[in-house]
Amino acid sequence: MPFVDNEVKLDFKDVLIRPKRSFLSSRSQVSLDRTFTFPNSKQTWTGVPIVAANMDTIGTFKVAEVLAAKKCITAVHKHYTIAEWKAWATGPGREILQYVAVSTGILQKDIDKLADLLKQVPEVKMICIDVANGYSEAFVQCIRDVRKRWPDITIMAGNVV
Repeated sequence: MPFVDNEVKLDFKDVLIRPKRSFLSSRSQVSLDRTFTFPNSKQTWTGVPIVAANMDTIGTFKVAEVLAAKKCITAVHKHYTIAEWKAWATGPGREILQYVAVSTGILQKDIDKLADLLKQVPEVKMICIDVANGYSEAFVQCIRDVRKRWPDITIMAGNVV
């Protein structure tokens, strides 16, 4: 049964981030790198915790190449073919796959393509499961199924924008 939450929530306009005093003398001394160990996959990842969305015009191989130079993740859109992935992963993408997540939907054809892609490009260690309705039971079940099938891969899931 759906649940309606009526409590007040904060939005971007409601939050002020105030800098604190620093001993750094220049912005060039700032490092945004963070190290995360993901609790389910047990993977450790170091980089800047920014993810480029998996939209057709943003989540591209070219964007991944640019953002990987800054240690940011790109959720690559799901419209590339397996052949395009394989060519990219053995070419220009070879050195940056730790900054890439493969995107998928929750339909069986999406999961079949994901399985084929992970078989062809096993260096990919992140999956982005993107749906419009992140609260649906089918979505939750898909995440469970993906986790069971690929326990060592990091999963990001939800209404990804």
